Order: sequence, then structure tokens, then C-alpha cells
Amino acid sequence: MKRMNIWMLSALLALPASAQKITTQHEVVDCGQVVFRKPVTAEFMLKNDGHKPLVINNVLKSCGCTEVDYPKTSIAAGESFVIKAVYDAKQMGTFTKQVCLYTNADEEPFILSMRGKVVGSVVDFAGSYDEMLGVIKSDAQEVEFDDVNRGDRPVQRIHIFNPTDELLEPVVMHLPSYLHAFVSPSKVAPRHSAEISFVLDSKKLRDLGLNQTSVYLGERPGDRIAPEKEIVVSAVLLPGFENMTPAKKALAPKIEMSATDLNLGSFNGKKKLKGEILITNKGKSELDIRSMQMFTMGLQVNLKKSKIQPGETVKMKVTAVAADLKKSRVRHPRILMITNDPDHAKVVVKINVQ
Repeated sequence: MKRMNIWMLSALLALPASAQKITTQHEVVDCGQVVFRKPVTAEFMLKNDGHKPLVINNVLKSCGCTEVDYPKTSIAAGESFVIKAVYDAKQMGTFTKQVCLYTNADEEPFILSMRGKVVGSVVDFAGSYDEMLGVIKSDAQEVEFDDVNRGDRPVQRIHIFNPTDELLEPVVMHLPSYLHAFVSPSKVAPRHSAEISFVLDSKKLRDLGLNQTSVYLGERPGDRIAPEKEIVVSAVLLPGFENMTPAKKALAPKIEMSATDLNLGSFNGKKKLKGEILITNKGKSELDIRSMQMFTMGLQVNLKKSKIQPGETVKMKVTAVAADLKKSRVRHPRILMITNDPDHAKVVVKINVQ
């Protein structure tokens, strides 16, 4: 009897706190550009992930200009269902509308949002889609946040195009904590375009200089990561000199480069190409090369010392490796240096090879 009681108690403890649970892949649907006075519909795919029937008791809207269609009968455990929100676009500009679902799953509402921009006419991207991210065409496969100061929240955008005969729901996968991505519109019809906005939270960047990561563009939620879907995202975080006084700046180091554009020529069957750059400190205090990083694989850099005294010159040797450069999706090999020169906190050296 004791064993049975213990087993029953364990089974009860194993049950979730709520017998009903709503889940969805998207709590926000971006409608993209919406033509003025043409209603737009956002569809939310949801599921009752609990073990008892789910009942939607009430639905509240943030605006009377939104109509909501939802199941009026109970939803069985494990069953999927659809919520449709229709926005009557009678006001120009951006919009965000919310729908609150009150159910027997929780005292708090489950909130869904639809957003977009009401325009007089849809304006399509006028550029070309020269890159392929899996089956999706794109105008770029590199995203760069240059000259970022701590606290900035810059935004970069790329444009994509659906060349297939299927409705796609693009999703950016493998995002680090400091990067957010939004696809507008959320669903892309065949032979239609969309825009991806990347938002950088510089407060979460850990290191000065180059912070680089790879994210991947899936065709729909749950898609697999693959090399051909890769988007390389780079962010250069600068050191701060805002508290430096004029007197201290007059005594600061000053970097001088013999070249910031190094032409190594053509491989022509060679495995490696080599060159060198002279770095001179023309300032009045020690020059500190705080970090040296490469934007791409395939470059090797040798600098004998990172602290250069006033009037001193140091040689930097650069080697380009053909096999490694071919593997990289980053097309423009560059070297990034972060220094304590307040006028040149960031120095970029372009490496030209053929």
C-alpha cells in the first residue's frame, strides 16, 4: 500500500502545473508593407500542448480596427488551431496591434501581435539579388556593423527574394545574445521579396574590436543549419576616448602605416603570397596594438611586438593562403587593428589578391 501511495504521489507531482498549455512558433506576425484601405490578415498557428481540452473564454483587442476569428469550441489536447486577426488599414504609417486570448490554461492572457506599415503603394527593392542563401536569393550574405560604440543599437538590413513556387516563412537561426533579427513580412509568397533587419545590442558585446559570428537563413521554422545558408555578421566595437583631455591627447601615440591597402598580386598556382607593412609610432607615448584580427580565414599576420615606442618602426608580415581563402564566404580579406591612438582607434588593412 505504501508503495502504491508513493507511486501515485510521484505521478501527481510529475503532472504539469497547468493541464492546458498554448504554444506557437510565432507570437508576432510581421505583415510588411500594407496598402492603405486594404485589410490585411495575420494567421497565428497555435497548439494545445497540455493534456486536457483548452477553451478560449474571451478575446480582447488593442484596437476596434481589428477583427479576430478564433475557435469557439474546446480544443483537444495535442490539437493545433488557427487564430486570424484582420486589420483594417485606414491610417498611414507603422502599426502594432495586439490580441489577448483568455483561456482556461492561465489567468494571464496569451498575447499575439501583428505589425506592419501602411503605405500608399508597395515599394519593391530596386537592387539585384546576387547571392543565394539556400533556395532564397539575397542582395548580400555579409552584414557589418562598423565603428560601434558601447551602448549603440545600430540596425543593418538585407533584402531577400523567394524564387520558388512555395510560400516561405524565413527565419534567422543561430543568433547570439547580442543580435536580433526580424523578417518583414513574416511570410513570403512565391516570387515576392522581404527584408531582414538585424539589430545589434552593443552592450552585450564582450570584446573590443571584431566580434564575428555566423547565422543561417532557414526557409521556415525548424529548418536545418547548412553552410550554403550562412550569413556572416561582423561588429567592430571601438574603445572609448570621450574622457580624454586635450592635454592627454597632445601626448597620445600616433600610428602611421606604410600602407592600408596591400596588393599581394596573383596566386597563379602559388599556395601562398607574402607582403609586409611598416608601422611607425609618430606620437609622444607608447603605441599599443590592443588587438589584431582577421575578417576572414586565409590570412596569417606576424607582428613581433604590439607595444611600439615613440619614433619606433615595426614590420608587420602578411601571408595569404590560397586554399583557406577559397573556403571563406567573406569576399574581401582585411586585417583589423584596435589601438590606443585616439585618432585611429581602428585601423583596417585591405588585402588584395587575385
